[in-house]
Amino acid sequence: MSTQPDFSPELTNDGSYTFFSEEFGEWFHSRGGAYDEAKLTFVAATHLPEKAKRDKIYLLDICYGLGYNTAAALETIWRINPDCRVYLMGLEINPAVPVSAIAHNLVAGWSPDIRRILAMLATDHQVKCDRLEARLLIGDAREKIQSVIQMNFQADSIFLDPFSPLRCPSLWTVEFLQQLATCLSPDGHLATYSCAAAARTALQFAGLTIGSTQAIGRQWPGTVASFTEYDLSSLSQQEQEHLRTRAAIPYRDPNLNASDQEIVQRRQQEQIESDFEPASRWRKRWASKQPVL
Repeated sequence: MSTQPDFSPELTNDGSYTFFSEEFGEWFHSRGGAYDEAKLTFVAATHLPEKAKRDKIYLLDICYGLGYNTAAALETIWRINPDCRVYLMGLEINPAVPVSAIAHNLVAGWSPDIRRILAMLATDHQVKCDRLEARLLIGDAREKIQSVIQMNFQADSIFLDPFSPLRCPSLWTVEFLQQLATCLSPDGHLATYSCAAAARTALQFAGLTIGSTQAIGRQWPGTVASFTEYDLSSLSQQEQEHLRTRAAIPYRDPNLNASDQEIVQRRQQEQIESDFEPASRWRKRWASKQPVL
């Protein structure tokens, strides 16, 4: 991936700003509200307000980007429990993204303490103070997650926020999500904005149970996953049926080093050979029922 030197701010519906990635052809956040998405789709979905009552919390932010998910998590935790000690690991492939967010003052909506932390992470890639130990690992997440695993890092909340499976399949594979599951504490939660059938199936193959969440600015739900069904909203009949179509055949990357093209081609071949129902038939069946997916 090439490193872009700068990005142009784009206004979202809650008054906060995001960037557009020319490389992936997608926005970094929902246009419905970048800050709101961080607060609801990731922080609330992983039950951080309840977990904030603990003495310490471990966070894993996959595809750190502009830093909004981390910012929303820290503000939430310390508003509820100012003495909570937070251990944070962030993974980001393009260091220009958080730097550009600071340069354009897109973090102005967060508190002064949070802004200082985001600025240090963008430039120094680490922060250590009385109530925070944070590191931002720069590089391919498939490689950097190995360092997190070697630390025996067990996250209470994992924010899975890559570009969509169609645009960035390498971070939605069964094998990568298995690595994330290794880093999830027994009572932890993983949240993502995506409800793609392939992503949900991969989470299940990783040993996790999935549920639906509200996603800001999108007509479809997000996904939360954990090792138990506790506190998870059940999938609708439509969502359950979606997981029995060819769309649910997951992406695979056995050695965690394949190109996106190779990953896509492998999945396409599996879909061709599958006897699952075509997703087009599922869509047609639900078309008259105002589908949400």
